[in-house]
Amino acid sequence: MVKFSELGLSEEFLKNLEHFKYEEPTEIQEKAIPLVLQGEDILGGSATGSGKTLAFGAGIIEKITHGEGIKALVLTPTRELAEQVCVSLRDFSSYKRLNVAPVYGGVAMGPQIDNLKFADIVVATPGRLLDHIQQRTVNLSQVKYLILDEADRMLDMGFLPDVTRIIQYCPKERQTLLFSATASHEILQIAGRYMKHPKEIAVQNYVDPSKLTQVFYDVQINEKFSLLVQLLRQENSKLVMIFCNTKRVADFIAKNLRLQNIDAMPLHGDLSQNKRQQVLNQFHKSEKFVLVCTDVAARGLDIKEVSHVYNYDIPKNPLDYIHRIGRTARAGKEGKAINIVASNDYENFGRVIRGNDFEIKREDNPKFEILMIQSSSRRDFGRDSRGRSRDGFSRRDSSSPRGYHSNSPRGDFRERRPYRSHGEESSSEGGESRGLGRPRRSSYHSRDSSRSRDGPRSYRPRRTHY
Repeated sequence: MVKFSELGLSEEFLKNLEHFKYEEPTEIQEKAIPLVLQGEDILGGSATGSGKTLAFGAGIIEKITHGEGIKALVLTPTRELAEQVCVSLRDFSSYKRLNVAPVYGGVAMGPQIDNLKFADIVVATPGRLLDHIQQRTVNLSQVKYLILDEADRMLDMGFLPDVTRIIQYCPKERQTLLFSATASHEILQIAGRYMKHPKEIAVQNYVDPSKLTQVFYDVQINEKFSLLVQLLRQENSKLVMIFCNTKRVADFIAKNLRLQNIDAMPLHGDLSQNKRQQVLNQFHKSEKFVLVCTDVAARGLDIKEVSHVYNYDIPKNPLDYIHRIGRTARAGKEGKAINIVASNDYENFGRVIRGNDFEIKREDNPKFEILMIQSSSRRDFGRDSRGRSRDGFSRRDSSSPRGYHSNSPRGDFRERRPYRSHGEESSSEGGESRGLGRPRRSSYHSRDSSRSRDGPRSYRPRRTHY
């Protein structure tokens, strides 16, 4: 096993790492740190949680001297990641007393302007940094090290024009480090246009597949929340992340979990920066806590000790699914990913199954009570032209247990045995390959949530009322 002392770092930096209890480098750190010290451009492929901040931070901190202006610029996609990287770089550079300035939106610009006057390293989101550039409150003419962290996420969020504009304000003679979980066409274009013969680094997934259990439950839409509560109570969980596709659903779930005496808080882009930081701080300090979030929390954030990840909504992009479940089963510890699948999730779940090489085992539904749910107001959700709430769900009549229900058919999966990824055929009678089922024209069988239902035999939907 390689040690930090073998990577070319100074004694002062090694003592600092020892103080913060860094013992052995991760794969990305082992490969990247020597190249950064040698002045090479790097195109690094690395998943969330692999230790990228130290991988690029160690080299640039060793080569920066305090008081010579902004020498390093780190661009990140989100405010949370910017703050997290900023804190880490301050820790790593404490022996040199470098000034690391965070720059992101949602807070006042005044304090940022003051910090930028004395900054050695700037960690910024693209939009707010452009605001400072336009107001001439930041000078990037001395930047020697440009780092694009979570570059694929920045492009997914539409920051490509902002990133390219910022790069043009930086000197051409610089060292550029780009880290991305995926190598898309746009990423390769940036590398070809703005990097000089970059060294490519690829590391294995930080999540240990042998430590990660993946399961799914198939329920009706109006049973999803009740099943979620039952699973949270019966699973031996500590820190839990529940992923939703929209901010409104995240708020809805967190609110109703608290009504069930479950300590839960939402995390999404509509919260103020101070509130988001408070939620993350509470999550980090707690031994048992539920974080209900959108995908803004799936990428980049250093959230340790997560025992369970729940997908209340299945993401449209199979890669987002990977980033979500990558929050658990890290650093040799066991974790569990639980998917709660209803008819409106079938299409997305099918893409997840076909797009990834792993097994998701189907579990029989436990018995659970259908809970009363406090719906959000019309003012919060609004209505579309068909009278449905804009979150994609309809509301039940107040005379029945309130919760989400669907105008689409109930549907089910064809079989109860584990699902395998695309390319692994499972045989059935007649030699037909079975895969993800679609909704069938079916009648309502039972209100008992533990009862199973037959698989689909038709692709033609019909409206079903509950």
